[in-house]
Amino acid sequence: MTRGKTVTRSTLTALASSLALLLAQSGASASGFGLPEISAAGVATTNALVANPDETGAFAYNPAAMGFHDKTSVSLGGMLIGPTFEVETSTGKHESDGADWIATGFFQAAIKASPQWTIGFGVNSPMGLENRWEEGTFPKLSGNTTVPLPPPLGPTPLPNGSHPTDSKLQIVDFVPTVTYRVNDNLSLSGGIDLYWVKDAVLNSSLGKLDGDGTGLGFNLSALYVRDALSVGAAFRSSSTVNVEGRYRPLNPTLVMLGAALPAQGASVDVNLPWRLQLGVRYEIKPEWAVEFDWTRTGWSTFDKLVVNADQTGGTIFQDVNNWDDADAFRFATTYQLLPQTQLRFGYTYDKTPQGDDHFSARVPDNDRHLFGIGVAHELADGLSLEFGYLYVRNEQRNFRSSKPYEGLGGEINGTDALDGKYQTDANLIAFELRKYF
Repeated sequence: MTRGKTVTRSTLTALASSLALLLAQSGASASGFGLPEISAAGVATTNALVANPDETGAFAYNPAAMGFHDKTSVSLGGMLIGPTFEVETSTGKHESDGADWIATGFFQAAIKASPQWTIGFGVNSPMGLENRWEEGTFPKLSGNTTVPLPPPLGPTPLPNGSHPTDSKLQIVDFVPTVTYRVNDNLSLSGGIDLYWVKDAVLNSSLGKLDGDGTGLGFNLSALYVRDALSVGAAFRSSSTVNVEGRYRPLNPTLVMLGAALPAQGASVDVNLPWRLQLGVRYEIKPEWAVEFDWTRTGWSTFDKLVVNADQTGGTIFQDVNNWDDADAFRFATTYQLLPQTQLRFGYTYDKTPQGDDHFSARVPDNDRHLFGIGVAHELADGLSLEFGYLYVRNEQRNFRSSKPYEGLGGEINGTDALDGKYQTDANLIAFELRKYF
């Protein structure tokens, strides 16, 4: 297309472990728990758009691209995500029975205030999916579990195991930006990211937390265009989202035995990563362009989750992740098949931030390959309809640990309780309607 022109340790262990599961299971299309597909063009090009001055779908990745469009535009789109999580343990093959398809949406407006200034506003869901492992998937986390209570009670069995069963997360990002066209070749942009955790629901056999929260970050971007060559850069800062909610014990035995407190408030700070994306695009012919992007995501900020109880105050549990910063290498090409019709293709190799030391079935993550295809067609009266399809394939992860799981209240991440062969893939389908004014 063209420019427009005190809670007890055992209970809170389950709570924090389940929260980590909640946050991390959204990584069906990007490393960690990211979901960077935030436009139909992004889905088709596997998010290689940071150096693209032509497509409105690039605005969500590099707001500075708005400076190279001389009209106001509004885009509205939706996406269906079909993830599959599978693990083979000693009890056989198990598939997550979470939602088969998850729907999300995105919105982007670019208001031309003057030849030099453009005001942008975007709404998207950069993180969040759903996953649910059935009871019995991980034998050491299932079945009858013993709670170590002090004398005279001693070890007391519970009717259910400690393994997390249900997690859901939805994060919405509100992104107001201001873009300034410096000259014919250069455009700069800055803005904020207001993150809203609108729906956080998790449970295990010991407890359940419903919560929400907000966090604030910023973004900076630049785009330089000279003849057939364009170079783009976009940075999004890290952000801390404070999730506050209501904790409720699911097992009344714990409360009766004094091993858990009754319902009360609980909170946790979730550190979202920073992201830097650099890209180079070249028009081989007026109708054919290629782009290569490099993305670095600061997953090391997601080092731990510290859970606090409102009733007793202070730190009551710490869940260690110790992820590494990770790279993604993206390639895309666009071809103007007809004056009104553009074809798009993309491929990305995305590396996992998660090592073996703190591996978690909450995030059955591994290096992955993304394959995208799409089409955009201009209609009458400044309308354009866009479609994108993305297939994500994780490399199989065969996890075997020499670190033993010590039972309820002990660390789960990186232990032999999670031994198994993990496989994840996903299908994403996106539609978007754009209007120029």
